[in-house]
Amino acid sequence: MRIAILEDDPIQQGLLVRTLVRQLGGEERVHCRAFSDGRELQRLLRRESFDLVILDWAAPSLDGMEVLQWLRTWKDSSVPVLMLSSKGADRDVADALNAGANDYVVKPFRPLELQARVMRLLRPVQPLAPDRRQTFGHWTLDPVAQSVGYQEAPDAPAEQHALTGREFQLMQLLFGRLGQTVSRAHLLEAAGYPTEDEPSRTLDSHIYRLRRKLRLDAERGMSLRAVYGQGYCLDAMEDAAR
Repeated sequence: MRIAILEDDPIQQGLLVRTLVRQLGGEERVHCRAFSDGRELQRLLRRESFDLVILDWAAPSLDGMEVLQWLRTWKDSSVPVLMLSSKGADRDVADALNAGANDYVVKPFRPLELQARVMRLLRPVQPLAPDRRQTFGHWTLDPVAQSVGYQEAPDAPAEQHALTGREFQLMQLLFGRLGQTVSRAHLLEAAGYPTEDEPSRTLDSHIYRLRRKLRLDAERGMSLRAVYGQGYCLDAMEDAAR
């Protein structure tokens, strides 16, 4: 999972990153990008996608509240946001929640409380359980078989498409964020590539094969499109198809 952090105090920033990595499963599962300047984080968020954004209210150039308002209004992003602040008054908490924050933690944070709140926010985007299928309209993801199924109607024959491990991880991430743009780096990371330096054609080749293999088009209710300068978006198009 990918977490973006805005925290200008280097000690607090290091403590926060270490706590998240330790509490959420280690460096293999948790990838944190930490920033001390709000403008730098904003520039990253213009082109990158994350599973969670943690914002310190008091940050230079662009504070956490301003980043939050930008995310919710200009970028129209639904990414979960946790505000982390030394401001503990009821009015401050209410202002942040009314601006679109999903949760609020007062500093100094308590590690177990932070873990519980982060896990609650991440629960909707957690990978599927090893033996649990998930259905999206006519489409079904099967983690055990690493396959994607499609059935036009209850009495119609069901298709089953076996995928490679990397292809399945890509589709799992895209289906989990229907209607949202997922950045190239996020997709490459989900597919198991170690760095963001993987050539662009690697991801494009995967997407091309998935489009052809699954026939992702409006007639079948799903469209997988490129978002210029950012990544890819899987759109549900049930209404348009009908």
